[in-house]
Amino acid sequence: MPNESPLESRPLPERANLRHLKDEAKALKSAGGALSLAAAQFQIARLYGFASWPKLKAHVESLEAVQREIAELKQAIDANDLERVKAMMTRNPAMHRAPLGYGKNGPLTWVAECRVPWEAPTATRLAMAQWMIDNGSDVHQGGDGPLMRAALVGMRIPMMELLVKNGADVNAEWNGYYPIVLAPCETLQPAALKWLLDHGAHPNCAREGRKYPDSALDFVIGTYSRSERLGACIDSLLEAGCTSRRNMPAVMDLLRGRMDLLAERLDADPSMIHKRFSDLDFGSTAARRLTLRGTTLLHVAAEYGNLEAAQLLVERGADVNARADVDEAGVGGQTPIFHAATQFYDWGLPVVEFLVRNGADLSLRTKLPGHYERPDEFVECTPLGYARLFPGMDSHGTESRAAPFLSAAGAAE
Repeated sequence: MPNESPLESRPLPERANLRHLKDEAKALKSAGGALSLAAAQFQIARLYGFASWPKLKAHVESLEAVQREIAELKQAIDANDLERVKAMMTRNPAMHRAPLGYGKNGPLTWVAECRVPWEAPTATRLAMAQWMIDNGSDVHQGGDGPLMRAALVGMRIPMMELLVKNGADVNAEWNGYYPIVLAPCETLQPAALKWLLDHGAHPNCAREGRKYPDSALDFVIGTYSRSERLGACIDSLLEAGCTSRRNMPAVMDLLRGRMDLLAERLDADPSMIHKRFSDLDFGSTAARRLTLRGTTLLHVAAEYGNLEAAQLLVERGADVNARADVDEAGVGGQTPIFHAATQFYDWGLPVVEFLVRNGADLSLRTKLPGHYERPDEFVECTPLGYARLFPGMDSHGTESRAAPFLSAAGAAE
């Protein structure tokens, strides 16, 4: 006899659809869990907390209709079709709170981000944001989500101006754990950062217990982004009086691109060339967990793609094959080239080439942290093997040239 005992109840999937539910009922009947398709559908309805299949079907159809409307609204926003947006949101004011945009904060967040099309906010896009605010959208949705997303890119400053004019808080914490001032620090956007600071954002925003507990200065140093704009961001924060929990003057000079100050420190203390910094708890990328803990200044230059710093340090006697400290689990021991060869968009390639020309050991094999999304992963590999694990694909999906360069240079894998 088929088993028609009640199944354990569960919530509907976030994007439930009738086809999937019908397939579930068919599978239940085929497995002998129900005498008929109707009986299986009844069991599926009860499984998801509905009294009958028709009631479940009506509920899912209404959800699908809402999803279609949200998709249509997104299309209208992406097309900068202001009149269509007005018509849709006037017809259904609930659309002001639709789960759309980053963190599903709402349509205003998606409008403010100017991601599709990727461009500075046009007069039409700004008018769209203003109309939304005037007609029911919350400028503070998600913890000032619209301002947070706008602040990620400097070209969106006109949108930032509009949002703040309408009450957005430059000192808000998005989702309760991400101060708005951290947004341009994450993406290394000095113009947006300076705008926030000039409009009252507090850079000394450190707070224990928060997901991101550091000040803006410590956060910008630790961001996964790599860019020549890092120095400008650090300078703006220092000028604004931002402090750091880290005491690392030479490293800070290097990150700022101040080779003059770094040279002065090396003149005063030549032994610093060989010093290993045990408290550098940053340096991971968006893909790779390896940090700079226990490394030298040359490792730092390699991690941040600073060729000028690498040249200065090698001229002063830095060892291109200096190994980082190894922890109690046997993890570490990498040389600077491991850092340079695993950067996005060929950012580290000039330093890779420089290190190879200056005798970098390409045969060294060591145990290092793996992918950022796999916290328990560790790998044993050479610089070439590590580069192939983190190929640094660009926005077009093209692999970086670091691995082919190392291979052509005779590197072992």
